[in-house]
Amino acid sequence: MPPQKKKKLVIVESPAKARTINKYLGPEYEVLASKGHVRDLPKSRFGIDIEAGWVPKYLNLPDRKSVLADLKKRAAKAEAVFLAPDPDREGEAIAWHLKEALGLPDERARRVTFNEITKRAIQEAFAHPTDINMDRVRAQETRRFLDRVVGYKLSPLLRKKVTRGLSAGRVQSVAVRLIVEREREIEEFKPEEYWKITATLRQRSETGAVPSTAEDELPPGAFRAELSEWQGKKFEVDNGDEARRITAELEKARFVVAKVERKKRQEKPQPPFTTSTLQQQASLRLHYSARRTMTLAQRLYEGVDLGPDGAVALITYMRTDSVRVSEEALASCRELIEKQYGKNYLPDKPNVYASRKSAQEGHEAIRPTDLSYTPEKVARYLPEDLLRLYTLIYNRFVASQMRPAIFSVTNVEIQADGGLFRTQGKVLEFDGYRRVHPPAGKQQDAVLPPLKESEELDCLKLEPTQHFTQPPPRYNEASLVKTLEKEGIGRPSTYASIISKIQERGYVEQKDRRFYATPLGMLVTDLLVKYFPKIMNLKFTSHMEDELDQIENAHLDWRAVLEEFYQPFSHSLKEAEVKMPAVKGVESEETCPQCGAPMVTRWSKRGQFLGCSKYPECKYIKPRDDEEAAVQETEHKCPECGKPMLLRQGRRGPYLSCSGYPDCRVTMNFDAEGKPVPSTVKTEHKCDKCGADMVIREGKRGRFLACSAYPKCRFALDLDPEGNPIRPTETGETCDKCGGPMIIRRGPRGPFLGCAAYPKCRNAKPIPEHLKEMAEKLYPPPPKRELPQVEITDTCPKCGAPMKLRDSRRGLFLGCSKYPRCRGTKEVPPELLETVKA
Repeated sequence: MPPQKKKKLVIVESPAKARTINKYLGPEYEVLASKGHVRDLPKSRFGIDIEAGWVPKYLNLPDRKSVLADLKKRAAKAEAVFLAPDPDREGEAIAWHLKEALGLPDERARRVTFNEITKRAIQEAFAHPTDINMDRVRAQETRRFLDRVVGYKLSPLLRKKVTRGLSAGRVQSVAVRLIVEREREIEEFKPEEYWKITATLRQRSETGAVPSTAEDELPPGAFRAELSEWQGKKFEVDNGDEARRITAELEKARFVVAKVERKKRQEKPQPPFTTSTLQQQASLRLHYSARRTMTLAQRLYEGVDLGPDGAVALITYMRTDSVRVSEEALASCRELIEKQYGKNYLPDKPNVYASRKSAQEGHEAIRPTDLSYTPEKVARYLPEDLLRLYTLIYNRFVASQMRPAIFSVTNVEIQADGGLFRTQGKVLEFDGYRRVHPPAGKQQDAVLPPLKESEELDCLKLEPTQHFTQPPPRYNEASLVKTLEKEGIGRPSTYASIISKIQERGYVEQKDRRFYATPLGMLVTDLLVKYFPKIMNLKFTSHMEDELDQIENAHLDWRAVLEEFYQPFSHSLKEAEVKMPAVKGVESEETCPQCGAPMVTRWSKRGQFLGCSKYPECKYIKPRDDEEAAVQETEHKCPECGKPMLLRQGRRGPYLSCSGYPDCRVTMNFDAEGKPVPSTVKTEHKCDKCGADMVIREGKRGRFLACSAYPKCRFALDLDPEGNPIRPTETGETCDKCGGPMIIRRGPRGPFLGCAAYPKCRNAKPIPEHLKEMAEKLYPPPPKRELPQVEITDTCPKCGAPMKLRDSRRGLFLGCSKYPRCRGTKEVPPELLETVKA
């Protein structure tokens, strides 16, 4: 029997990527996943010897022990080892760490990179392997060292001076500064009054009759124009008396068309997505956070199961700042546009876009890997959130190679004695790229009648209105990402983690999708700006990012960059340790009502408060003035200790809590009749993790079983309709990310597959067909409401197809009959709703 031929080993980061690549390589290859990083600096100590020349001490990650052992065993038997993590700094660093951890000599470790996981790209990459790019590794390592210095040297100082649990970040702290400064601008803003005068005008008719309309509606053929100049100067009025005086004069004037200017205006399509623009548009159009967008994009890049086609990577690499597109992709896109939309939508030459100055042109823009996989074709295989993001990427790419939209724009000036009014009409004549990818927000033509110069108009109404200047808007995710990119703070691949970290640390909070600086964030920012002005300087942070790029391009010595940062930083650190005032632990004149010890100042993200100096022996906290006003003692008694229950306001409304807190933690909710019911009920069950008693709690999705030792222990179980705990059931499925078992969980939209290692691993999937019966037994679906057969004449606002009566958790609605291809919806008309109820 001939000896078995050795295989070539390929190592990627994730199991999903391994499965997708495996189908494009022959049987002589074996593809395995490292499941991310395998080595890092130690958690418990600094781990870098600065005096020896910035020598790091890397350790193998404990949770990668078995993975590394298996990879080392396979690598020893392999003919060659191909390292194929992502084509960026982080991916290059993972490849180098794998080489070092596996003890691979240079000649056996080959690096392969590809911007898309397609057969052509994979075969091209493996035909031309390279060495690991050590300049790129050094750039990643330098960033890691810089962040380590700030995190491990500055964070202890903040904990000592302000409050426990604080941390600082080289880039994150500068991002917080942006939000804090915007908060201060809003606080200091003084609104200024100004007035507008608007005329409602119409061409003269023979009858002169004006049909009656609603107050805010225009009569047929009428339009509005705004006073732009008065007595030859720009119209600027800051008081009502003056505005009304001018209005009175204008009421006597003749309104004559002074100038009509008509022109065509083109609106060009936007380039295909980069990482930054994808995050911005996903936030604006889909309301996805930057982190969610990048997680979903990673799944689309690594490959998703498309049934008969198996695992298919739907988009190119999603961490890029380039808008370059390959010649093959351009040709494919132009072919699709001509075939599907016609020649009039196809420009004579491909549209070419310029990337930012610092863009890495080796990468492409984010685009579909294969345009034959249309959103309609893959809709049945993708969860809704993945499909929506893929549709956005697909449509933006196709639209980027279409002709511009063309508008007919009419600018009109109307003379009224001493006043000059202006207005504009804008009508879409050719939709162009908008046919595929219309701009976000409601689009509406502003139609003007066919006006002629010297034509006299009827003034139907003259209205002075009061207005006030507005403060600058708070950042949302889209505008914050745009500002970070503009200022050169971080890189697009880091924006998601920056935004997550500043919220996790309590420096920033999000309300109504806007960022608010917390009192703690403002305090810490003020201290850092005063004592560490250089690292909090936006231009210096941007300068460091440029230097990291230069290290990657072999134009700068990495140690010199580290020294440039460290020397002034270490000097500032020594000064701050002496001069920075301690804002926590300062004794007040008050004493603790529970133990008599002095009360001291402490800080949280909600601001400053007083706490007992004997903490943690005594945990008394004095309520803030606003909290005391909101808390009322009631006649209800605690079922556990008998003390009075206090009425408080929570995120979900009013509730009762024991006045004996923290010794007694009993809380009560109100039922439908307003009677208090315990929100936690003791049971005979014991916690699987710590052995404590389990209690029944009320959550957003109903009752569940939770450990009474919460928050130290977060073990919880769902309850079936009879009130019995539902224990995790092995499904035979394994997690794509960590390799652990997948179990059936319950979510807001019903059961799903989730990793058993949650919350450490948050991987989730829809329930596959072969497990749907098991899921329905564990979590029976609620009984569906029988919908009556009623005639519906409404058509879909998106595609014009007939509408159907549908039901959801929020009630009845009209949905497009072509769902899920079209997701148009409407409210049920009142008369139809009455018929349905009857």
